[in-house]
Amino acid sequence: MSERFPRPRAVRLGRTLALVAVLCAPPFYLDAFWLRIGLFSMAAAVGAVGLGLLSGTAGQLSLGHAFFLAVGAYGYVWLAGEPGPGLPTALAAVLAVLLAGAAGGLFSPVAGRVRGIYLGVATLALVFLGNHVLLTADSVTGGFNGRSVAPLEIGGFSFSSESELTVLGVPFAAEERLWYLGLALFALTWFTARGLLRGRPGRALAALRDSETAAAVMGVDVARHRSAAFVVSSMYAGLAGVMLALAFRRVVPDYFGLVLSVDYLAMIVIGGLGSVAGATAGAVFVTALPLLMTRYADQLPLVAAPGSTDGGVGPTEAARYLYGALIVLVLLFAPDGLHGLVRRARARLRERRGGSPPTDTTPRHDPPRPAVRAKEPTP
Repeated sequence: MSERFPRPRAVRLGRTLALVAVLCAPPFYLDAFWLRIGLFSMAAAVGAVGLGLLSGTAGQLSLGHAFFLAVGAYGYVWLAGEPGPGLPTALAAVLAVLLAGAAGGLFSPVAGRVRGIYLGVATLALVFLGNHVLLTADSVTGGFNGRSVAPLEIGGFSFSSESELTVLGVPFAAEERLWYLGLALFALTWFTARGLLRGRPGRALAALRDSETAAAVMGVDVARHRSAAFVVSSMYAGLAGVMLALAFRRVVPDYFGLVLSVDYLAMIVIGGLGSVAGATAGAVFVTALPLLMTRYADQLPLVAAPGSTDGGVGPTEAARYLYGALIVLVLLFAPDGLHGLVRRARARLRERRGGSPPTDTTPRHDPPRPAVRAKEPTP
């Protein structure tokens, strides 16, 4: 039996190794455009996982995710650059993530006391406040023009194109090097988030989402867990901000606006609330779609190429129309998002492979029923 049917653990290990091999191959075969899409998608996935923990698992609406991404991105730029402390870039990246967590901690008392649309409005104020600070604090943020990003260096290895590096005959520039860094950080996010969801904190947050009264009766500290969820989500957003800064190589205030926060909400709704895999799928879709439409705008109907004077919709606007329509379809027909659709499709596929349950041919011996006497007519 064990020779014909491999053990599930061995199957999972084989699938994991195959997936790792597939994800490590693109730098050897794809050009810089596709690698940039992958880098932006991995950074967005990290931030979407954090927002999924906050909104999908803990049930807290947040429209201020862009603020914490900006804290992570500009925190790294200032800590590692000049003017600034000029710290080692690896240390600056870690401190930028902690700085985003500290910003979430300062806001966590509000998150611990309000919820729903009130929390959404409160976090919305963070976006406008952060955008104002980014535009006016020229000495730190560079103002409207932004600041260039110092390349990350770990142990003397630089994730930039300044030093030449060739692997198996393929020149490794900044995109190729950052690809593996992004994979490592995304894997760290994936396993920590799944461990959090499957442990006691995840069950406590899910109980808070379903009913705060019931969670409090079961011994869950409502305010503390809601505040902790906000801090953890902010740290994931800070890490995503650092990854975006390294991928863009220059950060500007206009990117970290309300539109970015809405994009992240679209990611977790399309992918599926409360799911790490769903948040990842939604992040890849929302991030890659406008970039692909920009590249192939001249081949798409009703879409105008960037800078074109012809009539048509810009690729970025067209992409938002498409995933906006997808959000409506998801809310109507698949409230659990793409992850739920895939899960149901896999369940049906397993049922078809297993076939219909065997028919029981054993004769059934039902207990005898008591005889029913006819009611005698009343004289």
